[in-house]
Amino acid sequence: MATLRVPPAVPSPQEDCEQLHKAFEGWGTNEKLIISVLAHRNAAQRKAIRDAYQATYGKDLLESLLHETHGDFEKIVLLWTLEPSERDALLANEAATKWHPANRVLIEIACARSSQDLFTVRCAYHKQYKRSLEEDVAAHTKADFRKLLLPLVSAYRYEGEEVNMHLAKSEAKLMHDKISDKAYSDEEVIRVLTTRSKPQLIATFNQYNNEFGNPINKDLKSDPKDDYLAALRAVVRLICCPEKYFEKVIRLSLNKLGTDETALTRIVATRAEVDLKLIKEVYQSRNSVPLENAVKHDTHRHYEDMLLALLGSDQN
Repeated sequence: MATLRVPPAVPSPQEDCEQLHKAFEGWGTNEKLIISVLAHRNAAQRKAIRDAYQATYGKDLLESLLHETHGDFEKIVLLWTLEPSERDALLANEAATKWHPANRVLIEIACARSSQDLFTVRCAYHKQYKRSLEEDVAAHTKADFRKLLLPLVSAYRYEGEEVNMHLAKSEAKLMHDKISDKAYSDEEVIRVLTTRSKPQLIATFNQYNNEFGNPINKDLKSDPKDDYLAALRAVVRLICCPEKYFEKVIRLSLNKLGTDETALTRIVATRAEVDLKLIKEVYQSRNSVPLENAVKHDTHRHYEDMLLALLGSDQN
């Protein structure tokens, strides 16, 4: 008779924070112990650990991590330990205040989160920075980008599955007419992209393809070097197939001369509890190599260990 294997119990938040405190003691930091704890806890468990750490040692766990870790390992551990809304608020602040036309982080946050998640990010932004995300986006972006990004980060899309096919057909024609006229920043184009529900937009994009013979993103590629058109394509891709968008970001981060650790860290930390398993499947299908192997090839030491733990973690 087979013996049932009982999975080991997850330590309590108090036990975890004691292990982390132990990792910080003495000469040097025990990075492997940090990884063994934090990389294998979900968002609620990590918050409980932070609360227990604050109550026990009188300081935020993030402060200790900031003091005891360094480089790319520090960045991914800090991002991972933050609550998801805090993490997105931090990333949005960096993207807004250091904005440049090729930066897609605000689009990722606005289009790849649920309406409630995006609202929670805006609330976390208020709390952390004492001003609104919309305020900073308006202050630091300009021209067509401001017209697009401001309603995107302000959106609260309907989350239901209902689709109006008559509307999809009429708005597919509207989008085609505007794109044919190269009126890419027309207020009607922006209204459709920033207010319609994701199922409604997918229906509109499908109708566009069926009616006019091209995917909408192909028609938005008239000038591949135009950053605004690239931003519009990112919106479409994140709404239709976010796992393919994020796979491409990871692939490019690993394929450059020198790894783009900022992009790699951001995607792994923000998607590990969402759709990283799907992203890994898309990566393997497209590149014929497991993502873990590519990460091993391009990263090192504790940063590599943390990435691999998140790539293989049960939260996926």
